[in-house]
Amino acid sequence: MKNINRFFFTAGFALILSQVSSAQTKWNPDYAHSSIKFTTTHLVISEVEGSFKSFNGSMEASKSDFTDAKINFTADVSSINTDNEKRDGHLKSDDFFNAEKYPKITFKSKSFKKIKDNKYQLKGELTIRDVTKPVTFDVTYGGTAKDPWGNTHVAFKATTKINRFDYNLKWNTLTEAGGAVVGKDIEVKVNIEFLPEKK
Repeated sequence: MKNINRFFFTAGFALILSQVSSAQTKWNPDYAHSSIKFTTTHLVISEVEGSFKSFNGSMEASKSDFTDAKINFTADVSSINTDNEKRDGHLKSDDFFNAEKYPKITFKSKSFKKIKDNKYQLKGELTIRDVTKPVTFDVTYGGTAKDPWGNTHVAFKATTKINRFDYNLKWNTLTEAGGAVVGKDIEVKVNIEFLPEKK
């Protein structure tokens, strides 16, 4: 009888542990400490930086190392900002993003794999305009910390490079030397702090 009771106690305890460990936690961005930025070359010799001022995102994970995380992001094309109103207007036109017809840029994760220590690899699908392609981000996990008010924060930095022509960001004018006025490669950097969603 004691063995039977011990068996049910052990099985019940294991069940509780499995339920706790598999509990999904949803995280939302701390927008005051997050950003989506991009960089490309201008006239081959310099760089132009920009950002999306309006974006949404979420992360859901049950593991403490976030290796089962599902991550989604959406950026509002109309919020693009390169500190130049004329250039921003051109980027919103059909030469580039066509903000009127394709107002959102979206990313949906497929996997989040730990490579070593605090280095991860995030794979997913990036949609710009009407084109969806696989993309891989190199991710650095900054860590977990509590603020003075007891809120838990987790931080990541994710970087990747895409070819804008792959997404029909098609405008292309050449310099006298034959180089592109705007480079084809776009470096994307996402700095993100997450907070657990309040229930």
